[in-house]
Amino acid sequence: MPTKHKVRQGEDVSGIAAAYGVPVKKVIDHPENASLKSERKGLNILRPGDVVVVPDREDREETAATGQKARFRKKSEKTMLRLKLLDDDFQPRANVKYKLVVAGKTSEGTTDGSGILKEPVPPGAGQGHLILDGKDVLPLSFAALDPADSLSGVRQRLSNLGFAAGEGDGPMDGKTRGALRRFQKAHGLNESGDADAATKAKLEEVHGT
Repeated sequence: MPTKHKVRQGEDVSGIAAAYGVPVKKVIDHPENASLKSERKGLNILRPGDVVVVPDREDREETAATGQKARFRKKSEKTMLRLKLLDDDFQPRANVKYKLVVAGKTSEGTTDGSGILKEPVPPGAGQGHLILDGKDVLPLSFAALDPADSLSGVRQRLSNLGFAAGEGDGPMDGKTRGALRRFQKAHGLNESGDADAATKAKLEEVHGT
Protein backbone atom coordinates (compact mmCIF):
# COMPACT_ATOMS: atom_id res chain seq x y z
CA MET A 1 0.00 0.00 0.00
CA PRO A 2 1.47 3.40 -0.96
CA THR A 3 2.80 5.59 1.85
CA LYS A 4 1.77 9.21 2.31
CA HIS A 5 4.91 11.11 3.28
CA LYS A 6 4.57 14.56 4.83
CA VAL A 7 7.43 16.74 3.60
CA ARG A 8 9.73 18.23 6.23
CA GLN A 9 11.92 21.30 5.90
CA GLY A 10 14.89 20.62 3.62
CA GLU A 11 13.53 17.44 2.00
CA ASP A 12 13.40 16.89 -1.74
CA VAL A 13 11.80 14.22 -3.88
CA SER A 14 15.05 12.36 -4.61
CA GLY A 15 15.92 12.09 -0.92
CA ILE A 16 12.39 10.94 -0.07
CA ALA A 17 12.50 8.27 -2.78
CA ALA A 18 15.93 7.07 -1.61
CA ALA A 19 14.72 6.82 2.00
CA TYR A 20 11.95 4.43 0.93
CA GLY A 21 14.14 2.51 -1.53
CA VAL A 22 11.97 3.48 -4.49
CA PRO A 23 13.14 4.91 -7.86
CA VAL A 24 12.51 8.64 -7.93
CA LYS A 25 10.75 8.39 -11.31
CA LYS A 26 8.12 6.10 -9.79
CA VAL A 27 7.40 8.70 -7.12
CA ILE A 28 7.21 11.55 -9.62
CA ASP A 29 4.97 9.57 -12.00
CA HIS A 30 2.63 8.16 -9.34
CA PRO A 31 -0.93 9.20 -10.29
CA GLU A 32 -1.74 10.31 -6.74
CA ASN A 33 1.01 12.94 -7.01
CA ALA A 34 -0.45 14.46 -10.17
CA SER A 35 -2.29 17.33 -8.46
CA LEU A 36 0.73 18.27 -6.32
CA LYS A 37 2.99 18.08 -9.37
CA SER A 38 0.64 20.41 -11.24
CA GLU A 39 0.43 22.85 -8.31
CA ARG A 40 4.21 22.94 -7.81
CA LYS A 41 4.99 22.82 -11.55
CA GLY A 42 6.89 19.59 -10.93
CA LEU A 43 8.15 17.97 -7.75
CA ASN A 44 11.63 19.51 -7.74
CA ILE A 45 10.59 22.14 -5.21
CA LEU A 46 8.39 21.07 -2.32
CA ARG A 47 6.91 23.00 0.57
CA PRO A 48 7.06 21.70 4.16
CA GLY A 49 3.71 20.07 4.86
CA ASP A 50 3.19 18.85 1.28
CA VAL A 51 2.13 15.21 1.09
CA VAL A 52 3.99 13.03 -1.41
CA VAL A 53 2.65 9.55 -2.16
CA VAL A 54 5.42 6.95 -2.27
CA PRO A 55 4.56 3.66 -4.01
CA ASP A 56 5.47 0.33 -2.48
CA ARG A 57 8.94 -0.96 -3.13
CA GLU A 58 8.91 -3.78 -5.65
CA ASP A 59 10.87 -6.84 -4.57
CA ARG A 60 12.86 -8.54 -7.28
CA GLU A 61 13.73 -12.23 -7.45
CA GLU A 62 16.77 -13.69 -9.17
CA THR A 63 17.65 -17.33 -9.74
CA ALA A 64 21.06 -18.67 -8.75
CA ALA A 65 22.68 -22.06 -8.48
CA THR A 66 22.55 -23.63 -5.01
CA GLY A 67 25.78 -24.08 -3.10
CA GLN A 68 27.48 -21.20 -4.91
CA LYS A 69 28.09 -17.60 -4.02
CA ALA A 70 26.08 -15.05 -5.95
CA ARG A 71 27.01 -11.40 -6.21
CA PHE A 72 24.39 -8.73 -6.78
CA ARG A 73 25.09 -5.10 -7.47
CA LYS A 74 22.59 -2.44 -6.54
CA LYS A 75 22.20 0.28 -9.12
CA SER A 76 22.06 3.58 -7.25
CA GLU A 77 20.29 6.64 -8.59
CA LYS A 78 21.94 10.01 -8.85
CA THR A 79 20.61 13.53 -8.48
CA MET A 80 21.91 16.06 -10.98
CA LEU A 81 23.49 19.11 -9.37
CA ARG A 82 23.36 22.20 -11.57
CA LEU A 83 25.19 25.34 -10.46
CA LYS A 84 25.65 28.67 -12.22
CA LEU A 85 28.70 30.51 -10.93
CA LEU A 86 28.74 34.31 -11.01
CA ASP A 87 31.42 36.83 -10.10
CA ASP A 88 30.92 39.91 -7.92
CA ASP A 89 29.43 41.76 -10.90
CA PHE A 90 26.97 38.92 -11.55
CA GLN A 91 28.82 37.89 -14.70
CA PRO A 92 29.26 34.16 -15.45
CA ARG A 93 32.49 32.55 -14.28
CA ALA A 94 33.01 30.82 -17.60
CA ASN A 95 35.58 28.11 -18.37
CA VAL A 96 36.75 27.83 -14.77
CA LYS A 97 38.31 24.55 -13.63
CA TYR A 98 36.65 23.02 -10.60
CA LYS A 99 36.72 20.09 -8.21
CA LEU A 100 33.47 19.02 -6.58
CA VAL A 101 33.78 16.94 -3.41
CA VAL A 102 30.63 15.19 -2.16
CA ALA A 103 30.39 12.15 0.14
CA GLY A 104 34.14 11.59 -0.10
CA LYS A 105 34.16 11.44 -3.90
CA THR A 106 35.73 14.05 -6.17
CA SER A 107 34.53 15.09 -9.63
CA GLU A 108 36.54 17.42 -11.84
CA GLY A 109 35.55 19.55 -14.79
CA THR A 110 35.28 23.02 -16.28
CA THR A 111 32.30 25.37 -16.22
CA ASP A 112 30.74 26.08 -19.60
CA GLY A 113 30.52 29.43 -21.36
CA SER A 114 27.59 30.43 -19.13
CA GLY A 115 29.40 29.56 -15.91
CA ILE A 116 27.33 26.40 -15.44
CA LEU A 117 28.50 23.06 -14.10
CA LYS A 118 26.49 19.85 -13.96
CA GLU A 119 27.50 16.86 -11.88
CA PRO A 120 25.60 13.84 -10.49
CA VAL A 121 25.50 13.57 -6.70
CA PRO A 122 24.02 10.89 -4.41
CA PRO A 123 20.37 11.52 -3.46
CA GLY A 124 20.04 12.91 0.03
CA ALA A 125 23.62 14.22 0.07
CA GLY A 126 23.82 16.83 2.79
CA GLN A 127 26.96 18.85 2.18
CA GLY A 128 30.04 19.14 0.03
CA HIS A 129 32.46 21.73 -1.22
CA LEU A 130 33.57 23.19 -4.52
CA ILE A 131 37.16 24.20 -5.32
CA LEU A 132 37.57 26.74 -8.13
CA ASP A 133 40.87 27.26 -9.94
CA GLY A 134 42.55 25.25 -7.20
CA LYS A 135 42.17 28.02 -4.62
CA ASP A 136 38.63 29.28 -3.99
CA VAL A 137 36.80 26.85 -1.68
CA LEU A 138 33.02 27.19 -1.53
CA PRO A 139 31.00 25.17 1.01
CA LEU A 140 27.83 23.64 -0.42
CA SER A 141 24.59 22.63 1.26
CA PHE A 142 22.20 20.41 -0.66
CA ALA A 143 19.08 21.13 1.37
CA ALA A 144 16.10 21.42 -0.95
CA LEU A 145 14.92 24.87 -1.96
CA ASP A 146 11.59 26.05 -0.65
CA PRO A 147 9.16 27.62 -3.16
CA ALA A 148 10.20 31.06 -4.39
CA ASP A 149 6.98 32.65 -3.13
CA SER A 150 7.75 31.70 0.50
CA LEU A 151 9.94 33.87 2.73
CA SER A 152 12.25 30.93 3.43
CA GLY A 153 12.61 30.42 -0.33
CA VAL A 154 13.47 34.10 -0.81
CA ARG A 155 16.08 33.86 1.96
CA GLN A 156 17.64 30.73 0.47
CA ARG A 157 17.98 32.29 -2.97
CA LEU A 158 19.39 35.55 -1.64
CA SER A 159 21.97 33.67 0.43
CA ASN A 160 22.91 31.46 -2.53
CA LEU A 161 23.64 34.64 -4.50
CA GLY A 162 25.87 36.04 -1.75
CA PHE A 163 23.32 38.27 0.01
CA ALA A 164 23.28 36.78 3.53
CA ALA A 165 19.62 36.77 4.49
CA GLY A 166 19.33 34.31 7.36
CA GLU A 167 17.36 31.08 7.36
CA GLY A 168 13.91 29.69 7.99
CA ASP A 169 10.38 30.93 7.50
CA GLY A 170 10.21 33.24 10.51
CA PRO A 171 8.91 36.81 10.26
CA MET A 172 10.68 39.40 8.14
CA ASP A 173 13.64 40.86 10.04
CA GLY A 174 16.37 43.44 9.60
CA LYS A 175 18.89 40.97 8.19
CA THR A 176 16.52 39.85 5.45
CA ARG A 177 15.47 43.43 4.62
CA GLY A 178 19.13 44.43 4.38
CA ALA A 179 19.83 41.54 2.00
CA LEU A 180 16.79 42.47 -0.09
CA ARG A 181 17.92 46.11 -0.33
CA ARG A 182 21.42 45.07 -1.44
CA PHE A 183 19.96 42.75 -4.06
CA GLN A 184 17.51 45.42 -5.24
CA LYS A 185 20.30 48.00 -5.51
CA ALA A 186 22.49 45.59 -7.49
CA HIS A 187 19.70 45.04 -10.01
CA GLY A 188 18.26 48.54 -10.33
CA LEU A 189 15.07 47.83 -8.40
CA ASN A 190 13.22 49.98 -5.91
CA GLU A 191 15.23 49.60 -2.68
CA SER A 192 12.20 48.94 -0.48
CA GLY A 193 13.59 46.01 1.48
CA ASP A 194 10.35 44.16 0.73
CA ALA A 195 9.99 40.87 -1.13
CA ASP A 196 7.60 42.41 -3.65
CA ALA A 197 6.55 40.87 -6.97
CA ALA A 198 9.26 42.63 -9.01
CA THR A 199 11.98 41.53 -6.59
CA LYS A 200 10.79 37.91 -6.55
CA ALA A 201 10.66 37.86 -10.35
CA LYS A 202 14.22 39.20 -10.62
CA LEU A 203 15.39 36.79 -7.92
CA GLU A 204 14.01 33.83 -9.88
CA GLU A 205 15.55 35.19 -13.09
CA VAL A 206 19.02 35.60 -11.58
CA HIS A 207 19.01 32.53 -9.35
CA GLY A 208 16.99 30.18 -11.52
CA THR A 209 14.08 28.16 -10.23
